[in-house]
Amino acid sequence: MTSPGRTERLVLPGVLTAEQAARTVAGILAAQRPDGAIPWFRGHHLDPWDHTEAAMALDAAGEHEHAEAAYDWLARHQNPDGSWYAAYADGDAEAPTDRGRETNFCAYLAVGVWHHYLSTGDETFLDRMWPAVHAAIEFVLELQQPGGEIGWKREDDGTPVNDALLTGSSSIYQALRCALALAEQREEPQPDWELAVGRLGHAIRSHPERFLDKSRYSMDWYYPILGGAVRGAQARERIDADWEQFVVPGLGVRCVLPNPWVTGGESAELALALWAMGESERAVQILKWMQHLRAEDGMYWTGYVFDDDAIWPRELTSWTAGSLLLAVAALGGDEATTTVFSGEQLPTGLDPDCCR
Repeated sequence: MTSPGRTERLVLPGVLTAEQAARTVAGILAAQRPDGAIPWFRGHHLDPWDHTEAAMALDAAGEHEHAEAAYDWLARHQNPDGSWYAAYADGDAEAPTDRGRETNFCAYLAVGVWHHYLSTGDETFLDRMWPAVHAAIEFVLELQQPGGEIGWKREDDGTPVNDALLTGSSSIYQALRCALALAEQREEPQPDWELAVGRLGHAIRSHPERFLDKSRYSMDWYYPILGGAVRGAQARERIDADWEQFVVPGLGVRCVLPNPWVTGGESAELALALWAMGESERAVQILKWMQHLRAEDGMYWTGYVFDDDAIWPRELTSWTAGSLLLAVAALGGDEATTTVFSGEQLPTGLDPDCCR
């Protein structure tokens, strides 16, 4: 098991002790395959976004070798066009179960690589991963639409799905800024990326009509803040407007309206978004509420149907545990995690009106 001494940075009163954090980290490590892949849990599928989220949590816990192995898995199994498939059975690269190539899944590598570099200062790792990051971002930006939003995915046959998801595009906004930070570190300017992130941020902040209407989902509510596109008064107004719809006091955050179902991943992510906008007290409260989802082995159930008093689905996912650990790391001041999610030191891109 991970030593509690390595998880002292993940202590948060009322949420995690060092020993509890160590059990959670050990649970993620138990899900990781020897080749570095981190599926949702053993026997279930891996998707590149959640795989990266779990790897970031390992870095926050000081498990840098295991995190590096996770990123190396992505680099080894990247498709020739810079993408990854949406799902792989039990993390087996030879067994994709969904051959769609989703843009937000592919872009998120940049967030993980920047987080790992900030955690370790490993220039060799950065140099090794840069080609994979560059190829992934180029794949993603091929689907950027004239209004700045990013199309959802390419189908297996290469057909683009140009409809854009607000949650996915908000995640891509964060990823593009991390990719630009990587480019700056390598002294390889990417002016096209700078313009792309400026256009994307403008679309997220000012043009909701450019995205599919998924407003029933809590992720569409908080992800523009979590991804860093919305801050300040606009962020506070956004959170306050739908707080009572999505937040269930004592339990956490609904995944989708009107379902009586709170989920751990959404609860932890909302807490991280609240921290990013300066609402640490509310963030801690959400994390305290979601502890009813904690299992004896230190992992977290995906969700709870409160009308039926039922854990559902009966699965303990690496990404739910990972999102909780990252929220705690941010609240605890872990430098790499705060840098990535506060966005204060990340490049902002070019104003989309600059070249008109």
